[in-house]
Amino acid sequence: MIIYQANKREFLHHALREDIEDIIAGHYRSATGHGAGSSEVQAWKHSLLEMAKVLQDDEIPADAGIAIEYQLPQSAKRIDFLIAGEDDEARSKLIIVELKQWSTSRRSEKDAIVWARRGGRSGEREGTHPSYQAWSYAAYLQDFNSALQDGAVAVQPCAYLHNHPRDGEIDHPHYREHIARAPLFLARERARLQAFIREHVRHGDRRGALYAIEHGRIRPTKMLADSVAGMLRGKTEFVMIDEQKVVYETVLAVEMQAERRKQVVIVQGGPGTGKSVLAVNLLAALLARHRNARYVSKNAAPRAVYEAKLTGTFTKTRISNLFSGSGAFVDAAPDTYDTLIVDEAHRLNEKSGLYRNMGDNQISEVIRAARCTVFFVDDDQRVTIHDIGHAEELRRHAAACGAEVTELELSSQFRCNGSDGYLAWLDHSLDIRETANQTLDTREYDFRVFDDPKQMHALIELKNQVNNRSRVVAGYCWKWLSKKDPQAWDIELPGFDYRRRWNLDKDGSLWIVTPGSVEQIGCIHTCQGLELDYVGVIIGPDLAYRDGRIVSDATRRAPSDQSVKGLKRLLESSPEDAGKLADSIVKNTYRTLMTRGMKGCYVYCADPALAEYLRSRLSSSRPGGADADDAATAVATACNVLSLRKVSESERASGTPALPVVDLRFAAGAFSDMQVLEDGAVDWVVPPDWIRPSLACSSPRSSVNQ
Repeated sequence: MIIYQANKREFLHHALREDIEDIIAGHYRSATGHGAGSSEVQAWKHSLLEMAKVLQDDEIPADAGIAIEYQLPQSAKRIDFLIAGEDDEARSKLIIVELKQWSTSRRSEKDAIVWARRGGRSGEREGTHPSYQAWSYAAYLQDFNSALQDGAVAVQPCAYLHNHPRDGEIDHPHYREHIARAPLFLARERARLQAFIREHVRHGDRRGALYAIEHGRIRPTKMLADSVAGMLRGKTEFVMIDEQKVVYETVLAVEMQAERRKQVVIVQGGPGTGKSVLAVNLLAALLARHRNARYVSKNAAPRAVYEAKLTGTFTKTRISNLFSGSGAFVDAAPDTYDTLIVDEAHRLNEKSGLYRNMGDNQISEVIRAARCTVFFVDDDQRVTIHDIGHAEELRRHAAACGAEVTELELSSQFRCNGSDGYLAWLDHSLDIRETANQTLDTREYDFRVFDDPKQMHALIELKNQVNNRSRVVAGYCWKWLSKKDPQAWDIELPGFDYRRRWNLDKDGSLWIVTPGSVEQIGCIHTCQGLELDYVGVIIGPDLAYRDGRIVSDATRRAPSDQSVKGLKRLLESSPEDAGKLADSIVKNTYRTLMTRGMKGCYVYCADPALAEYLRSRLSSSRPGGADADDAATAVATACNVLSLRKVSESERASGTPALPVVDLRFAAGAFSDMQVLEDGAVDWVVPPDWIRPSLACSSPRSSVNQ
């Protein structure tokens, strides 16, 4: 999504003769549905005026393309400024300019990290060097956009700090590698930047490079599970952006201090912030340093998937030495390992073993077993009564072990279509915490509420045909009958002729990647810590909407559900605490399930009132309502026809990619006379993400059949 787009001539008019910050703010509100912060508006005012001064160069073509605030695919991050055109050899070029208003900064010993005042009241903070930031955004964009991958458009990043003098800090040789990849321009260096732009852009954007960036085919999202083998062999599979890079470099620096004192690092981050990607990246880096390091998780599903992906690349012994369950350290001697990386640390338990009768406490055992322990945690993903690994408990045990504690945070969203708003909306809607996001724009993230689970599952199966990355999951409210009787159905909703089985018997922890398993239903234990393109969620009777509020009822869980085992005993001894814990378990479970989808989440609610409540909190609903959309999906699935959603004029105006629908008016058995599209398309539709946009045609059904 590009917030503002023009050519150089138009941009200079807006910047020099009008209030460019007000124009950008208006575009921003139109595109996002909400206003920009005052600090961001002020940044536009000052930095865009400086860029206007740079572009007041007659040798930079007037028809060069200008784009401001381009949101990276599947991310909440935005590129400040882009210049598009052609070089002397008529090759399409795209210049990325990272803008900063800093006047001072301070060097960090960490790679690509610098100290600077980055807004707010917190003073100096560590963050990525502007040259690294510009390069990482360019590399990220190249990973996603087919036009850049095919070489149709070449990208050149740079950074412009128009207030910052050349002082030997921001331009220190420590950053030489990054400045070489993305040149750094500082105060009083406008002429150098102009020369740089002239070198790459000699002609206007005649081939539509900006259009290719905005509307080009997006490469299928890269999955961690598919990349783990390459990462452990030292291949760079994921570009670390902003705070991901800060966390990565900080952990490596802390690990170096573990020889003199035990270290604990607590990294907090919500769903989709890159915790697992960082965990595997750190494991690879530490192995390259010849450290005795392991990846640890309580949940077996991520380990099983990673191990399956590594089979054939690493020996079985090697794999078992890299991945461990959280109960493997009961008898470990102190400091057996250099570093233990604990993913999904919120799932750690007090006791280990099948009957939870081994060891003292998994948190203290893990800390004791390693010189350095890294915990990746999200307190809102504790989903069983036995989960004790919340941040405060991690701090307490670290202090008891005499460890030095470093706390870090990941906030940027790389799942849920990069929508921070979706997570905030979900927290508010599930009554987990109050946020400002009371409604969700479904153009921002593909969220749908279905009245029929059969139709929802049909759409997930259709999505899954593309790349085997879509599944249906459910709250654990149905008994596991097929465990004893393979012919029995577990989840039955007779009113819809819907019958499915849990995934637990055949594929177990590998269900989420096993071909053909889309017909089964997954649960929290086989999907937490993993990701999909699209997820369908059946919300069971343990969550409802009554008297204007969300109500949970953990007693509606299946008797075989171990996540609430022991709740009755706790209710007797401390009913108030037990009630709060049960409520958080139910809500956290659905929060976790509903954030597995990179591109979309579809839900069916056993409680009709809850379905209506969720639907009432959506904006930009699809034409015809959910029922019409669902019915079209069901027909499409049955007929092996792809259902395409219509796009409104307002959606097209805001930049939603769309195909024109043209009525070719086929005659039965033969083409009609030559037709000319005079009055425009009869409709516009959203193309699937795996089809290069071109043209959609409609014709009488009988003509097609013949």
